[in-house]
Amino acid sequence: MRVKRKTALSWMLYDFGNSAFATTIMAAILPVFYHDVAAAGLDGTLAESYWGYAQSIAVLIVAILAPVLGAISDYSAAKKKFLRFFAYMGMMASVLLAFVGEGNYLFASILLIIGTIGFSGGNVFYDAFLPEIAGSTKEMDKLSSSGFAFGYIGGGVLLAINILMILKHDWFGIPDVTAASQLSFASVGLWWFLFSIPLFKNINEEKKRPVTIDHSYAAIGFSRVARTFKEIRQLKHLLLFLIAFWMYNDGISTIIKMATIYGRGIGIDSNSLIAALLITQFVGIPCTFFFGWLAAKITAKRALYITLYSYVAIAVLGYFMASALHFYLLAVCVGVVQGGAQSLSRSIYSRMVPAGKHAEFFGFYGISAKFAAIFGPFLFGLVGQLTGSSRLGIISLVIFFIGGITLLKFVNIEKGVREAKQFAG
Repeated sequence: MRVKRKTALSWMLYDFGNSAFATTIMAAILPVFYHDVAAAGLDGTLAESYWGYAQSIAVLIVAILAPVLGAISDYSAAKKKFLRFFAYMGMMASVLLAFVGEGNYLFASILLIIGTIGFSGGNVFYDAFLPEIAGSTKEMDKLSSSGFAFGYIGGGVLLAINILMILKHDWFGIPDVTAASQLSFASVGLWWFLFSIPLFKNINEEKKRPVTIDHSYAAIGFSRVARTFKEIRQLKHLLLFLIAFWMYNDGISTIIKMATIYGRGIGIDSNSLIAALLITQFVGIPCTFFFGWLAAKITAKRALYITLYSYVAIAVLGYFMASALHFYLLAVCVGVVQGGAQSLSRSIYSRMVPAGKHAEFFGFYGISAKFAAIFGPFLFGLVGQLTGSSRLGIISLVIFFIGGITLLKFVNIEKGVREAKQFAG
């Protein structure tokens, strides 16, 4: 089945829009703003710790919600409705960040949590559309990689505009860097909204036979979660992959969320940090396509190994980072492998999901990612608070990558695909 170009483009444009939250707010500008403005007056290491704790709280909430919402979505054929709800939550939180001022770290933390819930919760339903739109394994790899590449472009373009607005704020009639940063947060909400319109307008869910509802959606959702836990246990290789993903994704997500505030804490200037993250975005565009191509040549699993071993090296080198040049070099390295690791993980998982279980099982994909993402930032923050240095926190991430790589060796994707067919058939 061929992918409809208009439908695929509409799906990818959502990634183009919502990735601005990941770049401007989660990775680049808000961490610096949080350290220098929102957490002004706090010890530098304590600011990093509070940032890590806020990240952990956000993903804990999303992790609890993800499987329930995934099951409800699958049951009611309401993926788009839930996607819209969470997207609007993230958009509104982004705009409200424009009102955070000096010393308002608690308000900033709350909005970060709400925005992250909107961003991550929406992605559960966004990801669940992938198998419906692609229709075949070959197209899944290609469309998944293209979606991430579009995300790099969209997130990178707005980040570039925001960086210019911050560095040359007088060109735009903006009084200072703080005001420019605040306006950049509002721009994320507007950008996200604009590029969500095609998905909401052009993508329709697969039609399902009407079902009589005897209980509340919450009760149905929790019962489905319990049943899905039992079902996943029957899919040995899917379960193994989820656990492996749980491990290495913790390391990846922690690097994404903590790199900038870590760099600021060890004394790297804010302009260099933000510029390096912009480089990561644009390096990631061709490299994400490259790993999609490489997967077709050497298999997706082998291509994924390359990205994960690269992350081991990045974590080790991050421990010794001492200058802006080091940060630039590591940012390039992350850009090379980040999109590949994420897109390959999503496409491998998609292959092993039984037909008709997409939203429900992508809820579990979400929970594995989100529960995993709790521990990395929390450990990073705790180590920094207890030792007064974040360097030991960055080196501890090696454990997550090595653990994930080890478990991945036991995953047989072909057997996982057969298990999914047998389960569905």
